Amino acid sequence: MTTDVSIWRATVLTLFPDMFPGPLGVSLAGRALGSGLWALEARDIRASATDKHRSVDDTPAGGGPGMVLRADVLAAAIDTADTTPGRPRLLMSPRGRPLTQARVAELAAGPGPLIVCGRFEGIDQRVIEARSLEEVSIGDYVLSGGEIAAMALIDACVRLLPGVMGKLASGTEESFSEGLLEYPQYTRPQEFEGRQIPEILVSGDHAKVAAWRLAQSEALTKARRPDLWAAKAAPTKKTTDG
Repeated sequence: MTTDVSIWRATVLTLFPDMFPGPLGVSLAGRALGSGLWALEARDIRASATDKHRSVDDTPAGGGPGMVLRADVLAAAIDTADTTPGRPRLLMSPRGRPLTQARVAELAAGPGPLIVCGRFEGIDQRVIEARSLEEVSIGDYVLSGGEIAAMALIDACVRLLPGVMGKLASGTEESFSEGLLEYPQYTRPQEFEGRQIPEILVSGDHAKVAAWRLAQSEALTKARRPDLWAAKAAPTKKTTDG
């Protein structure tokens, strides 16, 4: 069986391949997966173990609690996976760089990543270095493993693929797309428990609606994500030849 390398595909290395596709098999991502707009392969790291017990971990060097995924087993799993030249190799890790919408857009524009899902206390640092794994975090908290984080990353990428979302504007007017949080949304009924849709949104004046939405996005970003607002408001440095 050959793999169509022309479509975006995610390869996930995990100790629990049965967790996939999980949520990725329903809604937008699931319909797109069934239509062949993208591909998903979940590979069992344990298949690369060499002893009769299919061991994948061992005690931490230097002592301490828990277990650590072995470098040799994980490296073999990576090497036997389909690794297209230039394909991103990611490790879902709470110590990684925070995942941003800009990075998601970059990943969505490429061939699709190979994603390693850690477990236990982590994975041997040597395989991170030897296989050039990019550590990625989806937030400042710790999960039981990287699988849920991998699903979040894949979902964020898949919805940006051509043909997945119904309208292109759906992906261009969202939180983070322009460095701002998304403005509030409303729909019918006109009145809900005494709360009205803002008059400007039913005025039919598209210019005023756009201005209102921008103002709302700016206000929300200032209040809830001052870090994003500071980055948005920071002047662009210009370089000149000396």
